[in-house]
Order: sequence, then structure tokens, then C-alpha cells
Amino acid sequence: MNCDFCGKEEPLPFVCNYCGGAFCADHRLPEAHQCKGDLTQKRTIVAPPQTTFSWQNPPETSPYPGTRTGKVFSQIEIRDIVIAWLALGLAFTISRFGLLNSGSLGGPGPVTFLGVALVTVGPGFVFHELSHKFVAQRYNFWAEFRMWPMGLLLALVTSLIGFIFAAPGATYISGMNISNSENGRISIAGPLTNIAIALLFLPFALFGSPNSLLWYVGSLGSYINFFLALFNMLPVGPLDGSKVWRWSLPIWAATFIPTGVAFFLLFWY
Repeated sequence: MNCDFCGKEEPLPFVCNYCGGAFCADHRLPEAHQCKGDLTQKRTIVAPPQTTFSWQNPPETSPYPGTRTGKVFSQIEIRDIVIAWLALGLAFTISRFGLLNSGSLGGPGPVTFLGVALVTVGPGFVFHELSHKFVAQRYNFWAEFRMWPMGLLLALVTSLIGFIFAAPGATYISGMNISNSENGRISIAGPLTNIAIALLFLPFALFGSPNSLLWYVGSLGSYINFFLALFNMLPVGPLDGSKVWRWSLPIWAATFIPTGVAFFLLFWY
């Protein structure tokens, strides 16, 4: 689909809920596309447009802002979540048995470790994205996860040197006129979910029998989820932290600093 303002082809268009037009990222805001709608009126709900990039299942079974009927997840969204989940599990496995660590570490072998990584990455990644989705829906935005192929490739490549660029995708939100507080709450939901999951895994790491399978699950589960929370709270680029920072610097600091301290004390000190 082409942007209604500049004509640029946009596979993931933004819909203006005032005038109903579809726009690219550069012209998504009403002031950027010289919106002709009545900006004094309460935000209305506009269904996502049909595009060459399939956002959803057929309209009769797919949710959009303001509706809670039909399927909660589209087939494309489920596919993207599964691919990203598997890629992250593989990346964490490569990071442990890759170029820098090959043959130098004990514990489970690559196949068992991959299973452990999937069990621990799965809840951390999936529930992180679902928390964004469900909070966005509470504000009557239409939201679906989309994988980022370049981010998945970077995760796999950087895992070879022991560092994982964990940006497999994002939850896209359809709707305009989102406030900083709404955006901040939607964004912080993901990292807070990771922190909660890390705390659930942590007792198995602290009190489990060292080098047992349950101990590895607890250790990796708490490590991965603290890592995902800390990484996503960085106040840069498209990461959650940049949106939380714009919403409330004290809330960002109260989340990022304790998470960073806990991660350092538990896994690096």
C-alpha cells in the first residue's frame, strides 16, 4: 500500500483515526500529513487497511481496535512468534557452544541445552510480546507481533562471538494519537514481565543442586529474562526503554537500575 500523503510504498501502514488515511512512518502523525480530520473530536476507531503485507486473517475472524471478537492471534502472528522463539533459542545455544566457548564448558550438551534454552526463552520472549499486545488492546489499539528478519540474522551472527543482539521483532500497534503515558505503559509491560519470569526461575538457580538439569533451567531462565528486561530497557532507538524514558524518567530509572544491579550481582560479580 502507498502512503496517502507522499506516495511511498509502505508494507506496514499507519492508519489515522481522524481522517482514516493510511500513511508511512514519516507521515503517521496528523500534523505530518496535514490531517483534514477534526482533531478536536475523541479518537475514533479505524480498521487496519488491506495491504500487500498481510496484517491479519480475513476480517470476519480478525480483531482490530475496539473489538474483542474473533481470533486473538492471526496465523501470521503465530508463525512469526514461533520462528523468533526458535531463532532466539538457537542463538543462545550457539552463544554457549560457539567460536569463543567451543569445548570449554561443561554441563548439558548442545541438544539438551537447546531444549533448556527453548523452555526458558519461550516464556521470556512470548510473554514479553504478549504483554505489549494485551496492554495495547486495553487502550483499544489493534496489535500484532511481527518478526524482524534482520534482527533474527543479527542474533544468530552475534551469538558466534558470545553476544546476542536480541531484537527478533516487535509488536506493531495500529492506531494514532497515542499519548506518551499510553505508549510508556505499553512499552514497560514487556520488561516487567521478563523481571517477573526471572524471579520465578531464580529459586531453582539459587537452591537447586549445582549442575543438575533443574539448576540449568533456573539459571538460564533467570539469566535470559533479566537480560531481556535490561536490554529492552536501554533508552535507545526503538527499544522499550526509549518510550518509557519519554513517559517518565523516574519510572525508567526505578526499573532499569535495580534490574541492572541484580543482573550484575547474580551473573557477573
